[in-house]
Amino acid sequence: MKKYTLMAALVALALPAIAQTQQPGAHFIENWDVDQSGTVGLEDIRSRRGDVFLSFDADENGSLDAEEYVYFDEARAYDMEANGGHGNGTGMQRAQEGMTLAFNDLDGSGDVSREEFLARSADWLALLDRNGDNEVSSADFGRQ
Repeated sequence: MKKYTLMAALVALALPAIAQTQQPGAHFIENWDVDQSGTVGLEDIRSRRGDVFLSFDADENGSLDAEEYVYFDEARAYDMEANGGHGNGTGMQRAQEGMTLAFNDLDGSGDVSREEFLARSADWLALLDRNGDNEVSSADFGRQ
């Protein structure tokens, strides 16, 4: 059952790529703008990171282990590839960094608990928010 959930998560991550525009960060904003405001704020990030975590916690033990992280890494790589290469800019590199095991494993255990993953929400927002307005918009992607 969980394999089907993982496959559904992969498909869900890839589908918005079809509608990708040339606007910097549009794919990210489309996926992470939970409240449909046109920008991504801290509550959007916390909400979506919680969803993402649950999608990849295959054994439902509240922690992403190394094997689950392999699936997570593959899903993100597939999403960027399906996104037509629009994920290769600096903004998307920062977005990818904020999802890595190294970024999220606060206690260095090799696993990432849901609490650790959610605790990095504000740090990830700060990493993405290049103009310092406490939200992510297309202005935070592309060349500056």
